[in-house]
Amino acid sequence: MEKRGRGTKPSPSPVPPAQPSPGPRRDRRPSMFEKEAFISSSHLSPLQYAQILRERLRDSFHDVQYVEPPFDDSIADIGKEWKSALAKLKFANSYRMEPLKKFQAHSVETKVQQILMEHLKDVKYDDKLFSHLSLELSDRILSAVKEFGYHRYKFIIKVLFIQKTGQAINIASRWIWDVAWDSWVEAKHETESYVALALVFALYCE
Repeated sequence: MEKRGRGTKPSPSPVPPAQPSPGPRRDRRPSMFEKEAFISSSHLSPLQYAQILRERLRDSFHDVQYVEPPFDDSIADIGKEWKSALAKLKFANSYRMEPLKKFQAHSVETKVQQILMEHLKDVKYDDKLFSHLSLELSDRILSAVKEFGYHRYKFIIKVLFIQKTGQAINIASRWIWDVAWDSWVEAKHETESYVALALVFALYCE
């Protein structure tokens, strides 16, 4: 029988160190393209659900090539709003090698000349004003040329303002040209202090 000394206490057994308790587990946020995301959101109103879709689309870093149809008929109308923005349009090959309507330089030249006359009738030379006016005229000429309806044509517009100080100037442009369908137009408006030159290049793209 083991004897114990008076006033002595038995040595305590070693206790393993306490480990930190794991924190609450965070559930993974369902993707907007998973079926569970649509089911869990079925109790939301259409406006709330549309707001969730917009936030998830704004935070997404992936390029969406295809979107599955909605899983619930109640959100079919909301799906049309964002699905139409993500859908990729595909066109059948028409096998056309020529434009439906060839670029008519004479009619375009008349229209561009009219635009220059209307906007520069009483304008005097001002280098600060012309820096903005050249961009504005380019946009107006481009919109007017597009109204002619020349399909498959790309247009390049250049508007130049040249002050008259007794100098000579040469303006040249060089392009890879298709003599069959490509064309260009020049329109000029001249005053005592400056010359306004507008160039329109029409390039046919198959």
